[in-house]
Formats: sequence, structure tokens, C-alpha cells
Amino acid sequence: MKIVLTGSLGNISKPLAEILVKAGHQVTLISTNPDKQGQIQAIGAQPAIGSIQDLPFLIKTFTGADVVYCMNPLNFTARDLDAWDRNMDNYILAIRETGIKRVIVLSGWVAHLLNSIWPEKKFEALEDLSVTFVRPGPFYSNFYHLKDMIRQQGMIISNYGGEDLVAFVAPEDIAAAIAEEINSPAMTGLKVMYVVSEELTCTQAAQIIGEAIGIPELQWRAFPEEQVKQTLEATGVSPEVAGLLVEMQENMHNGKAQQDYFLSRPVSGKRKLRDFAREYAAWYHQN
Repeated sequence: MKIVLTGSLGNISKPLAEILVKAGHQVTLISTNPDKQGQIQAIGAQPAIGSIQDLPFLIKTFTGADVVYCMNPLNFTARDLDAWDRNMDNYILAIRETGIKRVIVLSGWVAHLLNSIWPEKKFEALEDLSVTFVRPGPFYSNFYHLKDMIRQQGMIISNYGGEDLVAFVAPEDIAAAIAEEINSPAMTGLKVMYVVSEELTCTQAAQIIGEAIGIPELQWRAFPEEQVKQTLEATGVSPEVAGLLVEMQENMHNGKAQQDYFLSRPVSGKRKLRDFAREYAAWYHQN
């Protein structure tokens, strides 16, 4: 099959491209960075250098593809969410223009519960094609962003925590799940696929990370929404984006994310948090 992937050589797209190439597919990988061309070719994929913000480029790249994988990560340093929304519009227009029949969309654990943005809504309007929403939980790699908090505060702080149960996931497990989905027969209509590597409470996760970095008493505490929002804004996050982050976290704290998750049959990955924690500890002490 001819498959187009977005996400450049990121934590999901690179291992996904490698899996698909090994399976014999013709893979095109979109990247905004021309310096990545050689690396993309080295894994056996075809580079397409351009931006998903460029609609003519996106239409040209999607033309002739059997499957497209669409991801549109939030830029938490952005001043607003307008660019994110325009990217979603470009995906829809390019899919309609080129007649793509199968789409894999990287969504999120609480994406369907948000009031601020609707990452799945626009794809729901597409007709006569197969759309799979991939909803992974929080990435293990998110702990990299918490280094300064752990060092300065001596704890992990958000507006979820403690005994809240979280479906943590390794990016490479997401890639494997997406590859398996692409290699499975397509059914017209919408499908939701949750991906998890390990279900843990925040307390359990903090203990695993804490033991690995030499802080066995590390805690993950839930603070009031407004306090967390103010803290995010104090670090330079815009009020709009800070509000979105708090909204995401609240849905993990109030049980709504877990309720919908347990109604599904999530795809289980192989990598456990302790495996990641060993790598994280080495990085933590070197940076």
C-alpha cells in the first residue's frame, strides 16, 4: 500500500515508518525540515518536505495514497489555538480533494471530552471512508517536561494525581498499534482505538519514577484547577492553552476519561514504566 505519514521523525512516526517499510509498504513521510531527507531515506521511506499548513503541498502529497496518518500536536507555547484548527481544516480539505478512503487520526485520551477544541469532530463529517481515531493516554515521555518541577518543587503537581488511574503509554507502542491497524482490513465508518502500555495510579507512577531518580518519596499531588492554571501562565503558557491543559487534566481527575476508556478494549503495548524510568533516570542526572 501507499501510505503517507505526518509527524516527521518523531517518537511515533519514525518507528511507525520503520515497521511499515519492513512490511513492504511504500511510505512517504512528511517533514518541514529539509535536513531530515537523508534520515528518512535511510529508513526506506520517501521524504516529502513541506508543511501541513500548506494546503496545495498537502493535496499533492496525499494524491494516490491508500492510507494517510494525520497528527496535529498541540503547541503549548503558542499564543492561541488558531493555527492548530487551520491544520485540521487542511487535513479535511486534502482528504476530500484526493479521495482518500482510509484515515488514521492521532487523537488523545480525553479528546472527545473537551469543550475548548474538537480534534475528532471535523473528521466525523467525512463520509464513505474509514476513519480510526487513535486515543493514547499520557506519554511516558511527558515526564521529561517535569524535570524542573521535580527539582524545584520536590513533587509532581497538576490538577489530577494521587489515586487517579492513568493509562500511560510508550510512543513506540502507539506506533505498533497503528501499524497493526493499517495492516488490518478497513471498515467504512468511524472507529475508536485506545492504546495503553501500563495502567497505574499517579501515586504508583511517581513512586516508580522517584525510585529511579533517587527520590523514593516523590509524590504526585492534585491541586485546584485555578492554582494549576496560574502556575502554567507564570511559566509563559498563554491563558488559552493553560485553560486547555487544565481542562484535559480535569477529565482525568473526575473519572470521565477512565469511564469511556473502560468501556472499550484498549490495545495493550509491551513497554512498562519501569523500563522507561531507567532511561529517564540516566537523562535526569545528565541534564
